[in-house]
Amino acid sequence: MKQAKRTKWILDYFHPTPNFPTSGIQFQWYANLLRNPTAFRQAVKELADRYKDMHVDVIAGLDSRGFIFSSALAYEMKLPLILIRKPGKLPGATEKIEYALEYGRNSLEIEKDSLRQGQRVVIVDDIIATGGTAAASCSLVERLDAIVVEVACLAELTELKGRDKIHHPVFSLITIDAK
Repeated sequence: MKQAKRTKWILDYFHPTPNFPTSGIQFQWYANLLRNPTAFRQAVKELADRYKDMHVDVIAGLDSRGFIFSSALAYEMKLPLILIRKPGKLPGATEKIEYALEYGRNSLEIEKDSLRQGQRVVIVDDIIATGGTAAASCSLVERLDAIVVEVACLAELTELKGRDKIHHPVFSLITIDAK
């Protein structure tokens, strides 16, 4: 595992969970961070500090654990929050994208009226693994003529090379390399 010295403390709140949600997967879980209000607030503050001078207009959260950090970040920065969800979860007219996974296909939706042309958006998820969800989310934001400033996450699993699929800047508070 490696990370910036400033955020290295976050690793103390992670614990690997082998064979979850399926056999062969090493799930990285951070429930202890969420259970500690001081640590959770500090992680959100680290993200807010990153974006305070980047002229961000909107925070977009990815279904579902990305909602945890995106909502807290939007609140901290006093910015609107929009949701990028799994199909059938949004009541308004939506734009939909399908994307490939290692084990099949998935899709995401965004409400068509959630962004205006030229708005600057930070897309937030909890963890970037293979990068497929984040890359698809960037495409959705761009379909609504908004601008992806960056994709942000609490942690990035570097051995899966998800960053390579995301054709926008990526920022992670910590990186985890299981090798």
